[in-house]
Amino acid sequence: MNTNEHWQSRPEGGGRFAMWLMRSIALYGGRGVARACLYPITLYFYVRRGPERAASRQYLQRVFGEAVMPWHVFKHLHYFAATLVDRIYLLAQGEKPFEIETQGLELLEQRIAQGRGVLLFGSHQGSFEALRAAMTALLEALAPGVGDNVIDAARDGTSIALAMSEACERGAVVAMLADRGRGHEVLRYASFLGSPAPFPVSPWLLAHTLKVPVVLCFGLYLGGNRYRLIFEPMADRVDIPRHQRGPALDALIARYAQRLEHYVHVAPYNWFNFYDFWQQDLRAPAVHDAAPVGESVGA
Repeated sequence: MNTNEHWQSRPEGGGRFAMWLMRSIALYGGRGVARACLYPITLYFYVRRGPERAASRQYLQRVFGEAVMPWHVFKHLHYFAATLVDRIYLLAQGEKPFEIETQGLELLEQRIAQGRGVLLFGSHQGSFEALRAAMTALLEALAPGVGDNVIDAARDGTSIALAMSEACERGAVVAMLADRGRGHEVLRYASFLGSPAPFPVSPWLLAHTLKVPVVLCFGLYLGGNRYRLIFEPMADRVDIPRHQRGPALDALIARYAQRLEHYVHVAPYNWFNFYDFWQQDLRAPAVHDAAPVGESVGA
C-alpha cells in the first residue's frame, strides 16, 4: 500500500447504490438475511480493496506479534461490515434487538448530574458510531431530555467548537472521536502497539477550553448481536499550562493511546482504521509544539 497516502484520500467502499441495496436487504429481508449477505460482501472487499487488506494485515501482526493468515484479515473486515449493518438496525429500531452490556454507566451518570456538560471521547475502535443510538437511549433513561442533547462533533471549524461550548453550558454530552487527525490538524506522537503513532491535539485543546469532565467510551462488538459499552474516567478537568503545553499534551495523548491499546488486546478485530495508522503522513515532520489553545479545535 502507499504509506504516504492520508486516510482521507481513500475512497469509501461501495457507493450509493451499494448502501441503498444493503439498507433495503437489512430492513426488508431481516437481520438473518442481511448477515448472510455479509460473507460475499466481505469477500468482495477483501479482493478489491488491496490497501485496506494490507493495513489490516499489518495491524493484526502488531497485535498478535506474528504473521497472520488471510482468514484473520477476512474476519477483521467481516467484523467491520457487521457493525455497519447493525448501525442500520440501531438507527431504525434502537437497541432492543441487541444484547448490550455496560460498564461504568454510573460514572457517566455522575458526570451528567454535575450539569457542566461532558466530553465523551471515543475512537474508530469498535462501534462508536453504530452504538450512538444505543447511547442516546441509555442517556435518556438516566436523565430524560439528555438523550436529545447528545451532540456529534464530526464537523470542522470554529463554529462547531462554539456550538459545543454552548451545549456543555446546557449540560449536554458532546461525543467525538479522538484517534484520527485530518490533514490540516496539528498532531503529536504517542506509543501505540510498539511504535509512535500520530494523534490529533484538537480534542485535548477543546477539553482544556471547555473545562468539563472527559469520559472515554469504547463500544466493542462481541459477535452476533452482542456489544459491550464501556465508560472510563479520563479527567474531571483538563488543564494545559501555557508554558508546559507540549509535555501536558503528550501525557494526555499517551494515556489515551494506552487505553486504546488495552482494548485492542481485549477485542483485536474491533480496530477499524484501515490505513497505515502509524505513518499516515510521512511527508510532514513530527510536531513537537502544539498550536495555541483555541486553534485547530476541529474534531
